Amino acid sequence: MGLLDNQKAKKELKIIEDWCKGCGICVAFCPKNVLTMENDKVVISDLDKCIKCGLCELRCPDYAIYLEVV
Repeated sequence: MGLLDNQKAKKELKIIEDWCKGCGICVAFCPKNVLTMENDKVVISDLDKCIKCGLCELRCPDYAIYLEVV
């Protein structure tokens, strides 16, 4: 899969709740404010605004959030 193929791929934002330690780094780096904190865990608050840039996945130190190609 080349770079252009990867950009066209449909991706879905996923959170592994058990792995999230509630640090908030992904929330801070999300350029579209898609993520928020609730009960010391990250939640997807507005998925429609997600541009699937991958910054949340890149910055999460616990690998608790990722973009899955579907």
